Amino acid sequence: MSREDQLVERAALLDEPGVSSAIARLAAELTDRGGCQDLCLVGVRTGGVHLAERLRARVLAERSVEVPLGILDITLYRDDVFEGLPRPEVGATHLAFPLTGRRVVLVDDVLYTGRTVRAALDALMEFGRPRRIELCVLVDRGCRELPIQADYVGLRVEVPRTQSVKVLLREQGAPADRVVLRERGV
Repeated sequence: MSREDQLVERAALLDEPGVSSAIARLAAELTDRGGCQDLCLVGVRTGGVHLAERLRARVLAERSVEVPLGILDITLYRDDVFEGLPRPEVGATHLAFPLTGRRVVLVDDVLYTGRTVRAALDALMEFGRPRRIELCVLVDRGCRELPIQADYVGLRVEVPRTQSVKVLLREQGAPADRVVLRERGV
């Protein structure tokens, strides 16, 4: 039984309308604060990819601006890549546009320790030198291990280390979009 299978849902933090509303608000904040002129979105594989796609669609629908979208795999940049993972699965990175001089918004589903973001920053630097890098997350659950904070947050909630936050999206096979609080079953 995997670690994921041992977790039991305890509460819903966001339902489908809540997820949709949070994404709409995040898209508006992204464009209101920094404009769209040199904006590009980069989804961190796997959790941030579908959120970045949705943010991009909202910006296009509301501002009629086409924003470049990239996908970043950070597997080999993680500091825990060989701890407990005998064969890490490396996904593809797709960045079909230059990063140098651009405003890059990294998109992920949940901000927890900050280690994923640190790895994403290391990976991004292999592709150029952005003018600015910002972080957008659907959920900031607290418990940071590194001094990293998000610029754009859909939901901020303090969750003890004994619990986890899971974003479930239709694109990943969920019956409905939801954000749930889970903990190890007793």
